[in-house]
Amino acid sequence: MPDESGYKEIIIMEQSERLKYLIEYLLSERKQPVELPSNLNDMKRYFRALVNVRMPKQASDEFLLLQDEYLQEELQRKGVTDIATISPVPFSPDIYLWQGDITTLKCDGIVNAANSQMLGCFCPNHGCIDNAIHTFAGVQLRLECAGIMEAQGKPELTGSAKITRGYNLPCKYVLHTVGPIVYGGLTTKHEDQLASCYRSCLELADKNGLQSIAFCCISTGEFHFPNERAAEIAIAMVCEYKQKTKSNIKVIFNVFKDYDYGIYARLLGAN
Repeated sequence: MPDESGYKEIIIMEQSERLKYLIEYLLSERKQPVELPSNLNDMKRYFRALVNVRMPKQASDEFLLLQDEYLQEELQRKGVTDIATISPVPFSPDIYLWQGDITTLKCDGIVNAANSQMLGCFCPNHGCIDNAIHTFAGVQLRLECAGIMEAQGKPELTGSAKITRGYNLPCKYVLHTVGPIVYGGLTTKHEDQLASCYRSCLELADKNGLQSIAFCCISTGEFHFPNERAAEIAIAMVCEYKQKTKSNIKVIFNVFKDYDYGIYARLLGAN
């Protein structure tokens, strides 16, 4: 029986073989010659880039099987955090603050900061949350989003939300919302639109029977919404919604950067 290092070697070998097939499949779709990177990390980046630029369409059963196996192995390698292991903030048993990768969070639903096309980020290996969620959910997510948008027949309005399955993510669902883009000074309209993002997601989550939802820092990255004001609006909207509706939904404020954690910790009294 192989020891721990032996198991790691087996996993690396299995992941490498899966990636080889997945990359070859994606390149064949694009009618490009097959050029495989020389090491596993480069193969992972190449696979992600190819997935990012792939248009929404069906994939073969074999591709989906190996993709799902690959993504599930990557998830286990990164580790999953269950909401049951997180402590709530001092003033509410239903509100949480958690710093980490939202694609590894196990709860009923996570919120994706989407754009109006709702198809994910097409920029190869981009660092936005939209890119990460679509990458680690799998190509099925973009296809489902495309179906929703085709049926809708127009771009998604700022402040609204849609819900999809989570696929290879540990969450059951993804709620996609379009936050306001701030160029120049922050306006009351921007603030109202951001509040609408939180309200729309909470309403959609309750409508679909979700018991927990994790919010990312909507609009604060590529969309340039000031971080502190965004956090104030997020917390105020969640508290107002729960008070008015008497909803028991558990809400996680998910942050990735230390800077955002400091803001939320101070506002939530979670220091």
